[in-house]
Amino acid sequence: MYKNARGVLPDALIEEIQKYVDGESIYIPAKTEEKAEWGHRNGTKARYATRNAEIRSLFERNVSVSELSERFYLSSDTVRKIIRAAEKEGGRGKGT
Repeated sequence: MYKNARGVLPDALIEEIQKYVDGESIYIPAKTEEKAEWGHRNGTKARYATRNAEIRSLFERNVSVSELSERFYLSSDTVRKIIRAAEKEGGRGKGT
């Protein structure tokens, strides 16, 4: 979430930060030690996993890479990477 530094930081700290970054946006990481992995909080990782499983399943049922590319709005290279990743993990699949 974006916050204006003037509303949360003392002027002296803002002036110190401006010595390094003046007028640019910066990211300040969370202090917590137990950070969630990418995509866990908002469900993105789970959605991609579901989508990728569907792509692999359709591919195993002889749906072509080009059709999968069009259906899922992905490049053919990305579809192939998804399929190859499953094969590397020990999943079955025909060659690309």
